Amino acid sequence: MYRPYFVRPLLAVVACLSAAGAVHAAPPAYDFSPVNQYNLQVSASFWNPIIRYVSQKSGVRLNLKLGRTSADTTSYVLTREVDFAFTNHLFSPGRARMGWTVFGRRDAPPVRAQIVVPADSNVMTLAQLAGESVAFPGPEAMIAYKVAYAQLQRRNIPVDVVFAGNMDAAFAQMFAGKAVAAGANSQLVQNYQGREHKSFRVLWSSEPFNDLALMASPRVPADQVRAVAQAFIGMDKDPEGRRILAAATELVHAEAPLAFVAASDADYAGYRAFYADAPPNVR
Repeated sequence: MYRPYFVRPLLAVVACLSAAGAVHAAPPAYDFSPVNQYNLQVSASFWNPIIRYVSQKSGVRLNLKLGRTSADTTSYVLTREVDFAFTNHLFSPGRARMGWTVFGRRDAPPVRAQIVVPADSNVMTLAQLAGESVAFPGPEAMIAYKVAYAQLQRRNIPVDVVFAGNMDAAFAQMFAGKAVAAGANSQLVQNYQGREHKSFRVLWSSEPFNDLALMASPRVPADQVRAVAQAFIGMDKDPEGRRILAAATELVHAEAPLAFVAASDADYAGYRAFYADAPPNVR
């Protein structure tokens, strides 16, 4: 007659152990924030299939976390809300101390900061931009804003800075006549030309910089960083991965087929060199 008294606690213990086992077996989950190079719809369409693939192959679940603007997305990194990023916003001396590590990058030609106008613009030189509105993606855009705007400052060319939120929006404002020129990333100029069938005149280009870095927070265990890195770097060697990368390449009209390769902090020495003598207000 005492059997029911003992069965209930035993079942409860078994249920608790099963639940604990399920929790233990669940893959770790981390938020991944790539800077907003495109508008939100294109950015999500670009990254979601890649993130699903990497999560499946690595066993480390990644969730895409995008802000409304590139500055919003970078704020997630700075406030430690995310643990993986695709960015070039962490190479200033202050941010380098946060301890994020580079493990990969997009396999693409180096990018250059550019200052561009529509191909049919009357503006032929940087000097003609004095006193005019120039659109930039946002204050965190390393190549398109910081490097480009620093060049205008070094030449003592005052402009009215307009932050559009992302590169697509900056180009849209320029072609709509709301800005005379735009600070840009050369890769995204080429992508926009292909997607929107617009033509540009380049007034100035910088020295080359390596494309954005795949980076991990120091909070992520090393074995999980390795698993995520291997999944990214192996995508173009796997049929499913190649299909996803081909679709992403077509989506943004990239110049070369998209792939990811291994990288290290040494590949980003050019960024540190820029910060060494950049105007104080863009460091």
